[in-house]
Amino acid sequence: MPNRLANETSPYLLQHAHNPVDWYPWGEEALTKARDEDKPILVSIGYSACHWCHVMERESFEREPIAKHMNERFVCIKVDREERPDVDAIYMDAVQAMGVRGGWPLNVFLLPDTRPFYGITYAPPQQWVNLLAGVRNAFDEHRDDLITSAEGFTNELNLSDSVRFGLANTEPQFSVAVATKLFEKLATKFDTQKGGLARAPKFPMPSIYTFLLNYSQLTDDDRALDQLTLTLNRMALGGLYDQMGGGFSRYSVDEDWFAPHFEKMLYDNGQLLTLYADAWRTTGNPLYKQTVYQTIAFAQRELLSPEGGFYSALDADSEGEEGKFYTWTTDELSDLLGPDFDWFSDLYSIQEDGNWEHETGHGKTGRNILHRTLTDEQFARQADWTQEELEEMLTYVRQKLMAVRETRIRPGLDDKILCSWNGLMLKGLVSAYRAFDEPEFLTLALRLAHFLLHNMRDKRNGRLWHSYKLGRAKQAGFLEDYAAVIDGLIGLYQATFAENWLTEADQLTQYVLNNFSDTTTEGAEADPLFFFTDKNSEDLIARRKELFDNVIPASNSIMAHNLRTLSLLLDRPTYAERADRMLGRVQPLIENNADYLSNWAALYVRRVLPSVEIAIVGPQAADYRRELEAHLSAGVIFSGTTRRDATLCVSALLQGRGMVGNQTTIYVCQDRACQLPVTSVAEAIDLL
Repeated sequence: MPNRLANETSPYLLQHAHNPVDWYPWGEEALTKARDEDKPILVSIGYSACHWCHVMERESFEREPIAKHMNERFVCIKVDREERPDVDAIYMDAVQAMGVRGGWPLNVFLLPDTRPFYGITYAPPQQWVNLLAGVRNAFDEHRDDLITSAEGFTNELNLSDSVRFGLANTEPQFSVAVATKLFEKLATKFDTQKGGLARAPKFPMPSIYTFLLNYSQLTDDDRALDQLTLTLNRMALGGLYDQMGGGFSRYSVDEDWFAPHFEKMLYDNGQLLTLYADAWRTTGNPLYKQTVYQTIAFAQRELLSPEGGFYSALDADSEGEEGKFYTWTTDELSDLLGPDFDWFSDLYSIQEDGNWEHETGHGKTGRNILHRTLTDEQFARQADWTQEELEEMLTYVRQKLMAVRETRIRPGLDDKILCSWNGLMLKGLVSAYRAFDEPEFLTLALRLAHFLLHNMRDKRNGRLWHSYKLGRAKQAGFLEDYAAVIDGLIGLYQATFAENWLTEADQLTQYVLNNFSDTTTEGAEADPLFFFTDKNSEDLIARRKELFDNVIPASNSIMAHNLRTLSLLLDRPTYAERADRMLGRVQPLIENNADYLSNWAALYVRRVLPSVEIAIVGPQAADYRRELEAHLSAGVIFSGTTRRDATLCVSALLQGRGMVGNQTTIYVCQDRACQLPVTSVAEAIDLL
């Protein structure tokens, strides 16, 4: 018989809907039951593409005897961390405060009032059974001790950031010297041989390399650009990247970008589209263009919903084996490729016994992860072929292998649509369109923007929903949803000059200011940082603020970027002041931990650099933007209109502007100070 999770939309929760465990979703029904029956709560948190979540389900949650222990002793709640990042963040922080290294599955034991007293990640079956008995015994026999512990952890969760990190409202000090200090501290952690940071596993961490891109523009420091290109090259050529189908896995388990954890997440691929497109605009590296095109093709083929939103993730496993869908035995490749096997084997580092040994239920089977050390240009030279010859052969081989791969049992698909991750994808598609002027990229971006604003926004009050599936939107949006969607809409306005996108971005920003701001005062001035949850949302045991950048940048740092850009586009000085106050608040943290606040560091460098704004007025505005962007690196702010007179435009950069004579006219500005208008792209580039 299915349990209560059968009525949910989350693929992760639905995976557990037929467990013998009497799972509840997070909500009032479960919490009321715990209070009424005076039972401890077990909250088990994971996500659909989590390998060890599947293992623990198979070993423990699917077994009747273990489920009986859980049902008799606890109120059991299953949480999809991607659907409820607020619940996940609170209990992850609590477990880390207990001295446990965080991760998923995350299993946390709570008092009936939801205060946490103990937590653990994965546990094998017998250890799990022993733990269940021990925890319930402690609840029955030593509850006063558990209450004391829970009070301590709850107090820790409710510490303000000013107390926790020693933050204060200070004016940010913008200087090249401080930006250089951030770079030098970060540089001590670089892997200068293999790219990325000098550790394993290796995650893409796009905001770190956005910082390097910005810093290289500020200082022309070759070390920054060298580390950026080394990392992007190694990621795109390594096993982290799907060499046949496109798209990036979540991380590499080794330091060589060779062996991925094969799950593919929308948030990684959306951010990496922006990073590779922006890096291409600086370097012109054809590998980066190829990577963007193939990654968009992957997302369109495997993650795009019929309605225009993008699904969340692909599992690492298929047929119970990690990576089976993506890897090949040498015999398979030899039989399939025939005379093409030899050069293919050289290019993709194929070994006779397999280049990757992966533990399976049937012993070790040698399989090959396709990865490269040479670019197309380098390999063609080595083989004494033309570039065109190699491209033709690669196209033929990819088509053949992809046709075979399509017959395999596919990895599981997490088909919920998350607002925040789709905001990152929107920004990625827009960045790709602005870099490469590919109409299909804009078509996908426009369709996605319409989907978000029509399907994931509450028409009654204008707020965003966090999650969507099968026509049903649920869960009030978090700061990450607003920040990512606003960022995408700002980019879409600059790509199209359609004012509705700028208006929508500003309306969502107003909602954030009204519903996520901290209205408590600390001294003479309120904390400028935003809460993660809407003031109208469910009350949890703590209301937190997200400060630290991780694989996804902190929602506060994205929002600070948004406020700065909107202040220039809309002439909203209060937005710029808020962004600077946010930056000033965390500047001491940035200077000590740039790798954990890299998106903040990227904003800091942007503030040291003079802002460059370009306003274009006239019928050729779109053509002029395309020409200008072909010559400029990322970071320039564009505004434009096809009208002859821009007086009535929404963007403040256009107000009071007009055409010179009958020619489309370009206004080049720096820190809001504009030079005399010009009527050709060449003249504008000279001014820049």
